[in-house]
Amino acid sequence: MPKLKTHRGAAKRFRLTKSGKVKRAKAYKSHILTKKSPKRKRNLRKGTYIAAVEEKNIRQLIPYK
Repeated sequence: MPKLKTHRGAAKRFRLTKSGKVKRAKAYKSHILTKKSPKRKRNLRKGTYIAAVEEKNIRQLIPYK
C-alpha cells in the first residue's frame, strides 16, 4: 500500500496529545482585537480539543503525527 500524504494545512493546525486526543487553537484571535474584552482575548489563548465527531476526519488528514 502506498504512503499517505499528510494534509499540510491540517498538520499546521492540529497536534496529537500523548493520550491520543487532537489538540487545536481557538479561533477569533487574529484581528479586530480592540472591541474584544481582555477576558475574552485571554481565554482565546488557551488551547482546546477537537469535538469527538470531527476526530476521525482530522486523524485521516494527519496520519503520521
